Amino acid sequence: MAMNITHQIGALSGTPIQAESLTSTSTVSESTAPVSAAAVWKTPTPNIRCKIIKPDTMEQNSQPSSPCRSPILSASNGIRPDLSVACRAFATETMDFVTLDETARQEKMYKEGRTLKEKGVPVYVMMPLDSVTMGNTVNRKKAMNASLQALKSAGVEGVMMDVWWGLVERDTPGAYNWGGYAELLEMAKRHGLKVQAVMSFHQCGGNVGDSCTIPLPKWAVEEIHKDQDLAYTDQWGRRNYEYISLGCDNLPVLKGRTPVQCYSDFMRAFRDNFKHLLGDTIVEIQVGMGPAGELRYPSYPEQNGTWRFPGIGAFQCYDKYMLSSLKAAAEAAGKPEWGSTGPTDAGEYNNWPEDTQFFRKENGGWTSPYGEFFLTWYSQMLLDHGERILSSAKAIYENTGVKISVKIAGIHWHYGSRSHAPELTAGYYNTRLRDGYLPIAQMLARHGAIFNFTCIEMRDHEQPQDALCAPEKLVRQVALAARKAGVPLAGENALPRYDEYAHEQILQASSLNIGENSDDRGMCAFTYLRMNPHLFQPDNWRRFVAFVKKMKEGKSADRCWEQVEREAEHFVHLSQPLVQEAAVALMH
Repeated sequence: MAMNITHQIGALSGTPIQAESLTSTSTVSESTAPVSAAAVWKTPTPNIRCKIIKPDTMEQNSQPSSPCRSPILSASNGIRPDLSVACRAFATETMDFVTLDETARQEKMYKEGRTLKEKGVPVYVMMPLDSVTMGNTVNRKKAMNASLQALKSAGVEGVMMDVWWGLVERDTPGAYNWGGYAELLEMAKRHGLKVQAVMSFHQCGGNVGDSCTIPLPKWAVEEIHKDQDLAYTDQWGRRNYEYISLGCDNLPVLKGRTPVQCYSDFMRAFRDNFKHLLGDTIVEIQVGMGPAGELRYPSYPEQNGTWRFPGIGAFQCYDKYMLSSLKAAAEAAGKPEWGSTGPTDAGEYNNWPEDTQFFRKENGGWTSPYGEFFLTWYSQMLLDHGERILSSAKAIYENTGVKISVKIAGIHWHYGSRSHAPELTAGYYNTRLRDGYLPIAQMLARHGAIFNFTCIEMRDHEQPQDALCAPEKLVRQVALAARKAGVPLAGENALPRYDEYAHEQILQASSLNIGENSDDRGMCAFTYLRMNPHLFQPDNWRRFVAFVKKMKEGKSADRCWEQVEREAEHFVHLSQPLVQEAAVALMH
C-alpha cells in the first residue's frame, strides 16, 4: 500500500488531507527505476519518432527507436510495463539537439520579456511563507522535498521563496544567518528547479493570505519603539509596522545606517553567500519595496479589522519624516499653506469614493490644484523610493546573470470610478484622467527591471459590481503601460484558485493579446499562489498539471482544454507511483 502524495504534503500546514488508497503489485526494484517524469508528457503512441535538429541541416525524422537498443528500456533494468511507452518517449526525446545560436536566442527573448510561441509562459510556484523556521532551518523538510519533486515532475519551471529580513538579520545588525535558505536553495537545485528569491524587507502577518507572523529584525523594531515616526502613520495617528516609512529612506535611523543602506547590505550579503547559484538556480531577485513586498503604501491594512474590502483606504503620510518632505515640497511650489497636512476630507478606511468630499466624482478635491499637488508629491515619493532601491539592486546584481523584478499591487476595486480612490491612497496616481502605471513602468525600464503584477486570475464579473471592480481592465492598462515603456511583464494570482475558470483567465491574460498589434510577446513568467496541501488534492493537482502544460505550450497551441486534460490525467496516473514512493521514503 503506497500513501498518496496529498497525504505527505498535508504536513506542509500541519493539516492532514484524506488520501485515496492505491494498491500496487510492483516490486521495490520496479518502482525505483530511473525514469524521468518528463517522459509522461508524451501521449503514448505505438511507433514514436523524434525530430533531430542539427546545426546547418534540415529537420528530419529519425527511425523508430527500439526498446531493445535503449539502455533505460532493457529488460535487465526492470522497467514496469505501464511505464514502457513513456520511457520510449523519453529515450527519443533525449536525442533532440538545439544549436547554441538557438539557445542564446531563447535566453535573449526571455530577458526581454519575450517567449517563443512554442515555449509559452514558464510557471513558478510560491512556496509557503514559513518555509524557513524562526530557528533558521527548513520547515517540514520531508514534505518540502516531496513537494518540490512533485512540482518538478509536473513541468513547473521553478519556485518563488521569501527571504525574510526579519529571519536572516534578526538579532544583530550586519550578522546574517542564511541557515535554512542555504539548504532550501540546494534542495531546489537538486530537483532542477529555478528560484525567484524575494528580498522581503516587510513584516509577514496582517495581509491577505498571511499564515504566519515574521516581524522585522529585533534591532529595527527597537529603533521603531524609540522613534514611532519610523512607522507609516495615518491622519488619526494609527501606526503601521509592516515596513519602515520611506520618509526616512536616507536618514541614519537604524543603528547608524539608513533603511536603504540596510536593504543594500542585505542584498549584497545574499549575493556574496549564494554567488555560486546566481544565474543558474537563482534566476530572479524580486526586491521588496513595501507591505506584502509590493511597491505601495500600507493604505489598506487588514490587521485588527482596520480595513475591509472594498474600502478606499487612507493616506499614509503623517509621520514626521513624510510631513517634513510635504512641507518642503509645498514651500518649493510657493504654497506653504499646503504643507501642514494631507487631505482632511478623504474619508476613512472603509468609506467609498462618493462618501467623501475629496474623492467624489463631481468637484472632488482630487481635481483641485491642491489635490493635484498632493497626489503628485505622494506618488512621486513612492517612485523615488523605488528608484533608490532599484539603483542599489542593479549595481549589486550586475553581471550575475539574474533578473531584477518589482511587484505592483492589483488594486482593482473602484477602478471604474473617476478618482480611483484606493489606488490613490496606495500611491498610484491613476485616475480616469491620468495613467498612473506608465511612470512606474518607465522607472522600472530605467533599471532593466521586470514589472510583476497581481490579480491576473480575476474576471470583472466575479467581483462586486457596485464597487466598480474591474481587474481585467486594470491588467490591460498595466500591460499597455509595460509595452509602451518597453519592460517585461510578469504575473501572479492575487488569491488562491484551483478551478479551470481561473486557469483559463490566467492563460488568456498571460498571452497579452491586448490589441490589433499584438505580437509574440507574452508574459515573461507567471507565479502561482501557492504551494500548500490544497494544491496536491487529486482534482486540484490534475487541473494544475493541465494548466502548467497549457501555459508551457503557449498561445500558438491549437488544442482544446479537454485534450490537454486527458494528457494530464495520463501523466498524473503514470507519475503517481514515482512521486508517492519518493514521499514515503522521505517519511522514514
